[in-house]
Amino acid sequence: MNRFHRCTLPLNTDHILIQPFQPADQSEVKDLILAGLAEYWGTLDTSRNPDLDDITTTYGEAFFLVARLDGRLVGSGALLQRSHKIAQIVRMSVLKSYRRRGIGRLILKGLLEHARKAGFNQVVLETTASWKGAIEFYQKNGFQVTHYKDGDIYFRLDL
Repeated sequence: MNRFHRCTLPLNTDHILIQPFQPADQSEVKDLILAGLAEYWGTLDTSRNPDLDDITTTYGEAFFLVARLDGRLVGSGALLQRSHKIAQIVRMSVLKSYRRRGIGRLILKGLLEHARKAGFNQVVLETTASWKGAIEFYQKNGFQVTHYKDGDIYFRLDL
């Protein structure tokens, strides 16, 4: 049995609803993530993100969360199994106008709670080494830098 099919959410905190991704969320999640990438890079090559064309299929084995504030999709994040004891966070994104409201922290909390309950003892992730806001966010939430490679920064959190 896949550990990612067990879910204790939704979590509702001050009108922010954190819940598992549903196929109906497809276009909103794709638009959210691509908007964040375009914001950071100043341009966007959609061919570099084919995983977003069919999130249900691509992340079918993942624990994928979305955040809604008063019904509007404002954030996402997913947890992938990388080994028996290690999970990886991917596709964390919060709509620019909704950042610094605790939405990313709630998504991260949901992912980490799920990782613990699923028996993982470590969570890893990577981001672009120059993405200061993301780096600060993960460090404030207990992640430690493990290394840099090819312009990316890698993190680890022991559970």
